[in-house]
Amino acid sequence: MEDEVDRLVAAWRRERPDLDVEPLEVLSRVSRLARHLDRARRTAFAEHGLEPWEFDVLTALRRAGAPYQLSPGQLLTQTLVTSGTMTNRIDRLTAKGLVVRLPDPDDRRGVLVRLTEAGRDKADQALAGLLAHEREILAQLAPAQQTELAALLRNLVAPFDRAGQ
Repeated sequence: MEDEVDRLVAAWRRERPDLDVEPLEVLSRVSRLARHLDRARRTAFAEHGLEPWEFDVLTALRRAGAPYQLSPGQLLTQTLVTSGTMTNRIDRLTAKGLVVRLPDPDDRRGVLVRLTEAGRDKADQALAGLLAHEREILAQLAPAQQTELAALLRNLVAPFDRAGQ
């Protein structure tokens, strides 16, 4: 089975035989897959009335466990956005009734962001929808292949995650 990356690599090998284009074999496929996954995720979230960034914030809070709350700083760490962006996102989610701001009992100047019941329901429904879409994408791979691919990708991603901590 040939894909677009095979054609791209063949063209580069023909036009630039002096270069080792082997990295394109893997990383161009990862890049193309990321674009396809982004579209699938946007579709899955839209089915639940969410934007991807809304899903990211709501599910970060949901993963925190009861009472489903984090500080804005903790949300920044988990969603990789700036503090100004996070403030705007919290404001918009608050306006939708999906989160509330509460005073931080350990810091008089701080706040905590907590999921509302509607926010928790929305996060749970959107996650179930996303997983259904992702299972369809992965259905072409046997379970052992999925496990192997996850391990290989973890090896590539882990150094970036450590650098960002």
